[in-house]
Amino acid sequence: MHWKSHIIIGALGWIITALIFSQALEACTSAVISRSASVEQVPILWKNRDTDDLSNKVIYVQERPYCYLGIANATESSGRQVYAGLNSAGFGIMNTVASNLPKKSGEKEDLEGIIMADALRTCKTIADFEDYIAANLGPALGSLANFGVLDAAGQAYLFEVHNHGYEKLNVAEADGQYLINTNFARSGEPGQGEGYLRYERACQLFKAFEPGQIDFKTILTSHTRDLGHAILEQPSLMNARNRPASRDLWIFTRDCINRPSTASAVVIVGKNQSNPNAVATLWVIPGEPVTTIAVPLWVESGSSPEPLWDGEQAPMWNESLRIKRMIRPHSAGNQNDYLNLIRLDNVDGTGFLPILLKTEASIITETLDFLNQSHSADEYAAFQNKMAERALATLRTIQ
Repeated sequence: MHWKSHIIIGALGWIITALIFSQALEACTSAVISRSASVEQVPILWKNRDTDDLSNKVIYVQERPYCYLGIANATESSGRQVYAGLNSAGFGIMNTVASNLPKKSGEKEDLEGIIMADALRTCKTIADFEDYIAANLGPALGSLANFGVLDAAGQAYLFEVHNHGYEKLNVAEADGQYLINTNFARSGEPGQGEGYLRYERACQLFKAFEPGQIDFKTILTSHTRDLGHAILEQPSLMNARNRPASRDLWIFTRDCINRPSTASAVVIVGKNQSNPNAVATLWVIPGEPVTTIAVPLWVESGSSPEPLWDGEQAPMWNESLRIKRMIRPHSAGNQNDYLNLIRLDNVDGTGFLPILLKTEASIITETLDFLNQSHSADEYAAFQNKMAERALATLRTIQ
């Protein structure tokens, strides 16, 4: 049976499970996009990170041979565990757990954060990453994951990795020249794993792109925040915009792409091969995407802006978590699976999402203008700091 048939069968099982059980699962939604599939003619990585660690940081790690920026838990300061990142060679990486890959009792597991930090520190190319994985296969590797990678040569691949083997998929050879991933591997046990509803929803979103017209801005501003459901007909933001602020409008979001366990999102835009001065950009959304604002970062800056790393809890994550409580005010049991759309938008104009999107739009516009020219390390640092401070100031206005 074709793997897509198993996805449909598996999805039915997970639909039933999702409707019966309400515990949150660690999960992520991602995509690996070839340069030929994108408007900008660059490879793109996307990841919505779902985790119990809702407070994250972006840390800059001075390493050899390569420095890197990475998403880490707020308690992690060494940079030895990161969950997506970009290095000074233009190599980018992210992952999703793939729980249907082979697993042996007693072996190491859940070490993907260490694997990605190692890769960012040591890999320049996708071939380097494959060599790293092949050299470290064994019970101590600790992997059960899909890894999306891109490099400065414009390549993008997906690796499905367990302790004793891996599959390497060239996304340029996939339908549409991209691959969407949640929490199962195509090479894993058919019909097993998790995230089938989010997979189906992401597929629906990507089918709206014309061939060769995938736009990182749409992924960054819209897909990361998607509140649609693959099988349930729920109210949308458009419904909320026509409703007064006094009338709550609740939706169930555990199987949405933007969900209660989404701690951050990243969109990594690779180097443009036609421009010798081009740099790769790490766009970071610090918090549940509907509660915060995207900020651009560059390894060339040699730093991470203070709003994304300073203190026990980075200021932008602190603000996004505060705003999160406005749309998910109930925490007893599993009530935080429900989101009040009216706080995001309403006919009275008191919703906060349009305010966040307005600031984000200005940041994106100015960033694209900024990238039209080459810059020094100080200029990259000053610009990303300015954008992060602007985003933080906007978040602090939301009451």
